[in-house]
Amino acid sequence: MRIYIVRHGETNANKEGYLQGWSNGPLNENGRLLAEITGRGMKGIRFDHCISSPLRRAKETAEIILGESDNSVSVSTDDRLKEINFGSAERMNIRDENVVRFLKNPVFDFRFPDGESIADVMERTQDFLKELIAKEDGKTYLVSTHGCALRSMLNFLYEDPEDYWHGHVPYNCCVNIIDVKDGAAELIADDKIYYDRELAVDWYK
Repeated sequence: MRIYIVRHGETNANKEGYLQGWSNGPLNENGRLLAEITGRGMKGIRFDHCISSPLRRAKETAEIILGESDNSVSVSTDDRLKEINFGSAERMNIRDENVVRFLKNPVFDFRFPDGESIADVMERTQDFLKELIAKEDGKTYLVSTHGCALRSMLNFLYEDPEDYWHGHVPYNCCVNIIDVKDGAAELIADDKIYYDRELAVDWYK
């Protein structure tokens, strides 16, 4: 069994530097291009199922990747794959001192007012992934999600779970690959990108 987990392509929120969380905007032109390149790079992979966050930017990324990789499976959605809900911090500039503190030194139980904590996101995304792993059905899955959701989901597979961001916020359209065998899950590709490395941007530096 193999699971490909991708972060969505670039959005205007990424480019303009504000938190989007549960905001439901689309990919921008470059985001669609990155998804197209990623899809073409994944030609030859036959996906049996595709599951996406219901948020538009993730679902659009999945649809583009499937189209460009010549896969005709439909996209189902799961609310557990949504990005962190930033609550009152939605659309806050990432240079705001509270956001900078959150990004540089995440405290797992901290939450912005009316929002979620990282611990909340870890609980729901890992519940999704562990449920999928338990199927061990020999099939190939594409999962489309978000930066914080991706890091939360994979946290238990990282060598150092205390390093929440795993070095950096995941790049747009990066792909993480998990192999499942005899009940064990192994991360065999970590933030793989199919486009030119010079185009990879950590928007939160």
